[in-house]
Amino acid sequence: MVQTEKITSASTIHYSACPLCNAKNIQLTLATEDYSISKDAFEIYACDSCDFHFTQNAPAPAAIAPYYQSDVYISHSDTKEGLVNRLYHTARDLMLEKKRKLIQKLTTGKRLLDIGSGTGYFLNHMQKSGFKVTGVEIDGDARAATLKNFNISVNPPPALLDGQLTEKVDVITLWHVLEHLHDMDGYMQSMHRQLTEDGVVLIAVPNHKSYDAQHYGKYWAAYDVPRHLWHFSPKTVAKLADKNGFKVIDQKRLPLDPFYNALLSEKYQSSKLSLIFGGLIGLVALLVSYINPARSTSPIYILKKK
Repeated sequence: MVQTEKITSASTIHYSACPLCNAKNIQLTLATEDYSISKDAFEIYACDSCDFHFTQNAPAPAAIAPYYQSDVYISHSDTKEGLVNRLYHTARDLMLEKKRKLIQKLTTGKRLLDIGSGTGYFLNHMQKSGFKVTGVEIDGDARAATLKNFNISVNPPPALLDGQLTEKVDVITLWHVLEHLHDMDGYMQSMHRQLTEDGVVLIAVPNHKSYDAQHYGKYWAAYDVPRHLWHFSPKTVAKLADKNGFKVIDQKRLPLDPFYNALLSEKYQSSKLSLIFGGLIGLVALLVSYINPARSTSPIYILKKK
């Protein structure tokens, strides 16, 4: 496989070619900032050849931890202080059952691997539903919380990437995780190795072609730089899948994500009526996704091996 052209310093990664297709015709497409934690400025580049978008000069793996160290970063925090936090946790609880039902429609297998398992709520829900669960999570505090709260031991990433997990699984899930992973091809190849021949992969990622992304521009919450290294569309997810031995067989939607993203985006714009406008834009974004699934806010891509 052709190596992506990049320069990695102690603190940042600079790409001279597209991380997905390795074409050299890349250019600045959006200047934005980390509105939630650091307020640092970042640039998003796009590839003219395959239309992949990525955060240029993003923090290297050894330097990115401070951008996650805040109660504002909800997925690794159990705090319910503030409206956005309460809405997030309510939505998470509602979606656990919806995700379970979707998985059980796709496979009768009961061995599940969740990559980026956070504080373990999805793992716990699936284990209670009769699944044999395995988790992979980079954050040590989140792994500890999963063990403490649910008595589920979760693996650090090397267990997956280095082939230490020996049992194949029937389903692999990544719920808003792939966009965070520095080594996206390495993870995709590890998933291919770990999955049974008739297994399924479910990947949920933000879609920068969505209605709400176009509406909010640089304030769109799901850009979430620099934590989001990659910014996907249906076209580039399909290309990444194909590159690593998968094919996209179907696409679903996460119906609550448009509202959550719109509410947070309104907050970033300092809107005085964020709840009202966020609700309206979220509703429009959801309706648009039913008319044109390619413009869904957060598609769930369903993959199988080629």
